[in-house]
Amino acid sequence: MTANLTDTQSAAGAADIAGVTRRHIPVSSPSFVGNEREYVLDCMDSGWVSSAGEYVDRFEAGFAEFCGVRHAIACCNGTAALHLSLLALGVGPGDEVIVPTLTFVATANAVTYCGARPVFADSEPETWNLDPAQVASKITARTKGIIAVHLYGHPAEMDALRALATRHGLFLLEDAAEAHGALHRGQRAGSLGDLAAFSFYGNKIIATGEGGMVTTDDDALAARVRLLRGQGMDPERRYWFPVVGYNYRMMNIPAAIGLAQLERAVWHTSRRREVAAAYKRQLGGVRGLGWQAEREWASHAYWMFTVLLDDGTAEDRDRVMARLYEAGVETRPVFYPLHTLPPYREASRGEEFPVAESLSRRGISLPTWAGLDGGDLSYVCERLREALSESNVRD
Repeated sequence: MTANLTDTQSAAGAADIAGVTRRHIPVSSPSFVGNEREYVLDCMDSGWVSSAGEYVDRFEAGFAEFCGVRHAIACCNGTAALHLSLLALGVGPGDEVIVPTLTFVATANAVTYCGARPVFADSEPETWNLDPAQVASKITARTKGIIAVHLYGHPAEMDALRALATRHGLFLLEDAAEAHGALHRGQRAGSLGDLAAFSFYGNKIIATGEGGMVTTDDDALAARVRLLRGQGMDPERRYWFPVVGYNYRMMNIPAAIGLAQLERAVWHTSRRREVAAAYKRQLGGVRGLGWQAEREWASHAYWMFTVLLDDGTAEDRDRVMARLYEAGVETRPVFYPLHTLPPYREASRGEEFPVAESLSRRGISLPTWAGLDGGDLSYVCERLREALSESNVRD
């Protein structure tokens, strides 16, 4: 469905609860506005539904062109894309990899899968991304590389991170799961590091249900990722396995959906930016409320439009979210910093990360997806203003 911000009919529709019809706006929903159905039916009619099939190749070729790189290797999900990238980069036991503490847990989990140790760094207070100064202070003789997460769709400061990586002989890996189409000084996310990992989970900008992609300009790294993705089978010698690999392949059906989504990538990315612009217009005068900055050198992809309460506790934030939920508006909190999670508390060695902790405590992700219309957005903003007033967060 194609919507614009002047529409008054809700794209999300309404929910019937206990006989009372009320509005329900999910925090995210995929938008299928292209050839998704046609391509999936083609897979079913042809019988090519597994990891072999033309749509995997077409999706990989199209995504490489979209990112401006030579190679794109499709896999089963974004976490697998991170794991494959780290393995191709030679990460193993005894290594340390610097990651932001404010990110989804998969970033650190993939490091742990390799037997390495994630080392946490704090965030920049305005973009919420990995702070290069913090990264510089974390580098040791065991540091193997840096994972830069483009949090919520805003590119990390890759120039500064690349300078650090070059100076110390480290790899620089992009976690671009949330940043399809984002720009860093005119260059697409996915082309900024040695490798990049994407997710196509159902709530992502380009969504296939599950799926991932690794992108790179490095021929040797691409070959290594392909080898590891398919159980380690030699591409020139069927059923010969020179290494232990993984079954991380993407199936033809999600690739077909991904190709159709990619064909409308400009629409998907521009709609996200329109949604964010509408939120900024309608919430700009709300006292006590802010949001993630967009640097002049960046084009934010807006996987999620996330607002920040100026003051208050996590309990204040949760009360606002609860009021929105009662009004039919689904939201999400900002991620828990990784150093606060049970598997990684010991790895953080009791260190505090005040910026990440503050952002996590005060952040709310609002409904953000391409199919939202003007009525949806006005409703969300009205309910948010009411919830803030009722919770006395502004006082």
